Amino acid sequence: MTNNSSSSSTVRILAILVIIAGVVFIGASVGSWAAVTAQLKAENITVADDAGRFAGQTVDGPLTAYEQANVINKHALEATGGKTYAELAQDDPTRQVAMTASFLRASLFTSVLAFGVSAMAGGLGIVLVLIGVALLKVVSQPGSDDPMTS
Repeated sequence: MTNNSSSSSTVRILAILVIIAGVVFIGASVGSWAAVTAQLKAENITVADDAGRFAGQTVDGPLTAYEQANVINKHALEATGGKTYAELAQDDPTRQVAMTASFLRASLFTSVLAFGVSAMAGGLGIVLVLIGVALLKVVSQPGSDDPMTS
């Protein structure tokens, strides 16, 4: 085996590994997106009627989760006279409302973040597959035994 064909073999192996990694990232993306969607649907949350968007829709995606979190914040601030949990006195009876609202919002924002990470993993997977395919094409071009020196 010459140095040129050894380099081509190395690039081919690298290209295949990059494609496999890309496919794994895409699979993980689809799986995590589906899992978060299923968990949100199982909670049977409906976007409040006074929401700016998606009123009455089931919370099952990043946009509906984000909108419902905003509505929860709006309702909590109305109930507490515009004060957050940290701003309320310890003996204020609305402090429990603020704490519960904060917990619910954090949970919904966590799902929004999970959707974002899932989308990013899917995008990265697509990029990796494209890079791998491009590497395979470069190696398989006639007259390019060593793509590293051409």
